[in-house]
Order: sequence, then C-alpha cells, then structure tokens
Amino acid sequence: MKTMDVVIVRIYITESSHLLNTIVNYLKTEAKICGISVFRAISGFGETGNHTSSLLDLSLDLPLSIEFFDSKDKIEPALEHLSGIIKHEHIVFWEAKAND
Repeated sequence: MKTMDVVIVRIYITESSHLLNTIVNYLKTEAKICGISVFRAISGFGETGNHTSSLLDLSLDLPLSIEFFDSKDKIEPALEHLSGIIKHEHIVFWEAKAND
C-alpha cells in the first residue's frame, strides 16, 4: 500500500467564540486544505467553565472541534496563521500516514 505523510490538526473552540466561520473560510479559501470536519460536542469543560446540553436546554455555547489534515507544507503556514487568532493550547497536531 502506498502512503503519504500528513499532519492532522484538531482545534478546540466554543460556539460563543464566533470563530468557526473565520477558521473554516480561511482553511478552505486561503490555505486550500483538502478537507475539514467540524464536530459539535454535547458536553465539555475547560478554562471558560462547563458547557453542556440537555433536552430542555438548547445551548449555543457548546464545544466545537475542527479537524483537518494535509501535507506538512500546507499545514505549517496554516498553523502559523491560526495561532494568531486561536490560543496555542487550543490547537493540537500530530504526524500520521494516509493512503495515497
């Protein structure tokens, strides 16, 4: 099987940060990342407190995870740009292999 080296990135934000559209638009139009997935959590906690959802509560401040991967050459400038608008500790990344 032929593989290629990639870097996977996961970004943690909350809905109330209003950063989602900015991040996704940047990754799609400027960084030209091959694909992005956004996950909305039902519960989480962090420096901004507890964030949870129930059937009675339609919270608009739930945790969001944004995941994407691409070649190191495309990820490095994207990380540099994103670190200017997202706290460093809210961005994690690791190297992986993908089918080519």
